[in-house]
Amino acid sequence: MSSEVSPPVSGQTPADSALEKRTLRKVLIRLIPFVIAMYFINYLDRTNIGIAGPGGMNEDLAMNATQFGFAAGIFFFGYLILEVPSNLALHKFGARIWLARILISWGIVAAAMAFVPNHGWLYVLRFLLGVAEAGFFPGIILYLTYWFPTSMRARATALFMLAIPLSSVVGSPLSSWLISSGNTIFENFAGWRFMFVIEGVPAVLLGIMCIFYLTDRPRDAKWLSAEERNWLQSTMDAEEKSKEETFHYPVRRSLLQPRVWALSFVYFGMVYGLYAMSFFLPTIIAGFQESFGVEYSIVEIGLITAIPYVFGALAMYFWSRHGDRTGERVWHVAIPLFVGGVAIPIALYLSSPFTTMIAVTITCMAICAALPTFWPLPQTFLAGAGAAAGLALINSLGNSAGFFAPYITGWLADLTGTQNAGMWVVGAAMVAAGIVTLILRAAPAPDNLDVKLK
Repeated sequence: MSSEVSPPVSGQTPADSALEKRTLRKVLIRLIPFVIAMYFINYLDRTNIGIAGPGGMNEDLAMNATQFGFAAGIFFFGYLILEVPSNLALHKFGARIWLARILISWGIVAAAMAFVPNHGWLYVLRFLLGVAEAGFFPGIILYLTYWFPTSMRARATALFMLAIPLSSVVGSPLSSWLISSGNTIFENFAGWRFMFVIEGVPAVLLGIMCIFYLTDRPRDAKWLSAEERNWLQSTMDAEEKSKEETFHYPVRRSLLQPRVWALSFVYFGMVYGLYAMSFFLPTIIAGFQESFGVEYSIVEIGLITAIPYVFGALAMYFWSRHGDRTGERVWHVAIPLFVGGVAIPIALYLSSPFTTMIAVTITCMAICAALPTFWPLPQTFLAGAGAAAGLALINSLGNSAGFFAPYITGWLADLTGTQNAGMWVVGAAMVAAGIVTLILRAAPAPDNLDVKLK
């Protein structure tokens, strides 16, 4: 992981610049690997159903594509309902305690999915998994705003979100191997059930570690020197004060602001593409066997699924770093959305597994590039409790795509007999999100020039 920090701000003395670099490097090394580990397990536990489905779960529970899509997507009902209250609780009680609560509860539910007797109970536990996880992602995004200045916010977010492609690069082959191993080891306990147990336990362990490892705010960081603590806390306080003076967005206004809702639509478009790929890419690859006359084992499907995410991880980091260096935000979101929106439907009309995977990889790179560069857009005008509420609302509404993407994709697959129609919808959602990004531009007008919400 790179520990590169922002270049010195104009007017800084060499001593100030050295203090900034030293402090932010310590923060990167202390916090980022741990939040990556948490999000890796988080994303793995919510998407490993995509491997479990073609790995025996659909057959064992007698589920068709629509039922599988509903099971994958119902997670987001509980997740969306409690997202804003959970993030406000994190802002009030502190990240250390609240994130521990989230991880421990979701780990227990994730492991319990191994014991479902039918698809009805799978629906129940997927819903409860969403309830348990609510607030985790926007909570981390909010937490990073306590520790990283605006000038390196996109990079910090990208490093955290590297867990998404990494969970597929490592997680898909790992999940496939666990299913295969479980099928070999146990006679009366299916491999996909074994996978759910093994991948649920780390969340509980990380939750316990949270209590002892995380620090809520820079002022509490005993692992920084007094000089470093004071510099970082004063820097973050000054940024928050500037935003609050320029853009007055308390909780109520953040939740009702049309710009926040429009940004939620943008996030919906990119998340629609992300979850359609996460849940159905293994199924699409399994379909190569019929379309192209090839044959893959469950482990080979997992390995092939990982390929696009290797390139996605590289795109995520380098594109976000470029965004921080240039300070440009809008086109760094819009361009990947347009590219991915065009590439994904084309993938299903190509004539070989190789060319199809090239188009899928381009789509994955585009989605991964857009995700971390999106979050600095709302962070330009949201601060304090308003940021806790606004960021959670954006994530909540945007992640409703986590229900609609797998359900609509599965329903269209059952209706038409192919994945093509579903992928056209994915492309349309991403292109529409890119258009809205360009319409919104970067930040709203300052309050002294804007019409205040009554």
